[in-house]
Parts: sequence; structure tokens; C-alpha cells
Amino acid sequence: MTNTHTPPSAELADTPSTTMTAVTQRSYGSADTLAIEQIERPQLGEREVLIEVVAAGLDRGVWHLMTGTPYLIRLLGYGLMKPKQPVPGADVAGRVVAVGSSVGRFAPGDEVMGIAQGSFAEYAVADADKLAPKPSNVSFEHAAASTISGITALQALTKVGRVEAGQRVLVIGASGGVGSFTVQIAKGLGAVVTGVASTDKLDFVRSLGADDVVDYTRTDLTEIDGRFDVIIDIGGRNPLSKLRRVLTPTGTLVIVGGEDGGRFTGGIGRNLRAVISSMFTKQRLTFFISSESRQYIDPLVELLASGEVTPAIGRRAPLAETADALREIEAGKATGKTVIVIGAGS
Repeated sequence: MTNTHTPPSAELADTPSTTMTAVTQRSYGSADTLAIEQIERPQLGEREVLIEVVAAGLDRGVWHLMTGTPYLIRLLGYGLMKPKQPVPGADVAGRVVAVGSSVGRFAPGDEVMGIAQGSFAEYAVADADKLAPKPSNVSFEHAAASTISGITALQALTKVGRVEAGQRVLVIGASGGVGSFTVQIAKGLGAVVTGVASTDKLDFVRSLGADDVVDYTRTDLTEIDGRFDVIIDIGGRNPLSKLRRVLTPTGTLVIVGGEDGGRFTGGIGRNLRAVISSMFTKQRLTFFISSESRQYIDPLVELLASGEVTPAIGRRAPLAETADALREIEAGKATGKTVIVIGAGS
């Protein structure tokens, strides 16, 4: 990612109220399409909050929106030929600068976390209903790493998986952003957790609290002892037949996203086959799309504040290294959640 512009400190000093430094993307493609530019600050809507960004989270979802694949996501409102939102990033933590006329929950100076539009920038706007006060004992970086991955894990385990204490839970993709939250939250629910990851990430998964770990490069899923009450599949590449063989007769499979499949629909084919197959078995075979709602953000924030869940940050990178961080995720080298550090913390 190349910066061909005036250093931000000099340019912002001239027009502090109207411009900002941001990562931008004008076309779909690889990390090479990203640039750092001086652009106009986002306009504030009546139900929105303007945030001075301290840190922003980076995960696989950002990569999908950057590449525009699977193509299905373009039809879901993200832009048909190019990104509708020219500044990538959604996970955010920072300080409130201004609030819209209909916002009563926040005021300038408040420290917040949540989901914004274009968080890889010095400033971002967010729907007030997708924000929560940042706990004072949680750093901006940990807060920035939490919301999207955390609420996805929370929904997968509680709303969809219906995990109960004492159940055996298998987490496939346990070392990633969503997986690292899933292991911790499942343990908090009283489950017995087995995490699946590659050889070099097994110790990391153990550190999250997993009772057992499986190296998928050496052990096939069907070789794991016993069956599981709930499987949270974040890896996305295992066939349904194999997953069903390690699930109890009345167990639940929760497919989170999907990395398998073609460029047009991604893993949606496997997801739909799971739902159809579920009609002919006592096993619950499901998938879901995470809801960006206070219904899940607020409970997640409580887990963070209590210390029951601690975000696992694998890499901290400045704004200028966003492209490199995305390349690391694409190569499967990232562990936990990557955080882009933009502003000064407390």
C-alpha cells in the first residue's frame, strides 16, 4: 500500500475539521488495490455517531469485502462493480466527537466500541444502535478486536447452537478471530471444548481454555474419540457427511460463514444442503448470518468487562500496514484477531 500524499499531521493541521487520513479502495481486488489518502470526513446522520478512531479490527470478512468474493455479496448491497463504501473496516473503538440530532445515548468524549462504516480511518460514523460504551478496564485495542467476531461467536453458541453446561463442543477454526471467542465463550457456558487448528496454533488454542486440541493437518475429524453435542464450524471446508459422523444423533451443527465453494456463491451451497438434510434427520444442521444488534453487543461487552472473555490479538499494525495485514490473513498466517492501531489510547 503506497502513500503518495502529504504526511497526515501537516495536512490535518491545515484543515482539521474537514479531512482525515484513511485507507481507501476504489475497486475490488487484492490488497494491492488499497491506498492511504486524505479524504473528506464522513457526514453525520441524525441517528449516527462520529468517532475519532483509536483502533479498528481486521478479519476475514474485510478480505471478502475487499475482493468482492463471493460475488453474491455484491448483490447484497456492497457495490456491484466497486465497493460502495470506499473506506474498509467495521470493528471500531474510539472516542465520540459528535452525535446526530436523534442520538441520546452518547455525548462527545464518550469512549465507545462497536461497528462502524469505514473504520480504517482517523474518523468513522456508526449507527448509534451498533455501539456500546467501552468498559474502562478494556483497552481500545481489545475493544476494537471484539465486536464482530465476538457477537458472531455468541450467536453461534447461544441463539443457534443452544449450548448447555456439560455438553461436548467442537470448534473448527478455533485459532481465528471468531474461533478464539467461540472457545472462550463456550467454556464460560460450561461446555467441554475441543479446538481444531493447525500444528503451530495448538498451544494458542490451549491458552484460550480448550480442554483438548486437534491438529487437522495430522488427524482427520472422524478419528477424534467420541461424538459432539454441538459443532461450530468456522473453517468451512469439511463435507457435511464428515461433520455428521462426529455429531451425536441429536446434535447440532452450526456453520459460521463458509470458505468453501465457488467465486459466485462461496459456501452457500453447503449451507443450503445442511438445512435440507436437517429435514430428514434428528440432527440439527444449521447456518446463520450474524445480526449486528445491541441484543448481542451489550452481553458481549459485559463478558469483556467481567474478564470472562479476553480478546486474543495476534498482530497490531499501523494504518500504513493494513494491506500487509490482509495478505497475512489471506495466507492463513494470522492468529486470533488483527488490530489496526490508528489513534492514541488513554
